[in-house]
Amino acid sequence: MIKKNIKINFFYKMKIKKIIPIIFMIISCIHNQNHNKQINNKIFYKDLKTVEKWNKLILDASKKYKINIKLIISLIKIESNGNPCAISKSNAIGLMQIKPSTAGKEVYKYRKIEGQPSKKKLKNPKINIDIGTNYIYLLQYKMLNKIKNKKILRYAIIVSYVGGIGALLKIFSKKQEISMKIINKISPNKFLWYIKTKHPYKQIYKYLIKVNYLYNNINNNIKHQN
Repeated sequence: MIKKNIKINFFYKMKIKKIIPIIFMIISCIHNQNHNKQINNKIFYKDLKTVEKWNKLILDASKKYKINIKLIISLIKIESNGNPCAISKSNAIGLMQIKPSTAGKEVYKYRKIEGQPSKKKLKNPKINIDIGTNYIYLLQYKMLNKIKNKKILRYAIIVSYVGGIGALLKIFSKKQEISMKIINKISPNKFLWYIKTKHPYKQIYKYLIKVNYLYNNINNNIKHQN
């Protein structure tokens, strides 16, 4: 019996010896991840300097269209990194990466102007930010205004800004009214789940997370519209 207990104790001691290093390794990994995250955050915020030069134009557009300034900054940062001459493969132009034939045309239609903005106009920082923010206004106050939850509304605006409102609503239902009803019944986390698993453009979820992360971490001392 004594020998048996000795064997059992020896077995547990050996197990503990093996487990302890693993525990320390896990703790170390978690610490390193948090440390790296802090470092990345510092770099991330430092990089906002590429957008700061446009703060006056952003603030003016924010006031004009009653759009949260943090959302405009976040979109500019992720879309173009503050480069007014940026042009994507899909012909999205300027600071807010506006496609003339979609967002640009939609804003012109709202303003009762025929056609769409030219590439030259969209390379102009003032015009680009004004049109981009006007488009966010249309999403927030016209197209998605039936969404009741503010957080979900912000998510929906971000997703629609880059992927179109049609693609967003179709993941819930073919009918817009039904889509809105479903959206208003779910939680923000459930909405994120829909975007991650159902949206036809798989990169949209990562885009949403990036923009939303930046939005949540921009200095709240910035003057902005709610």
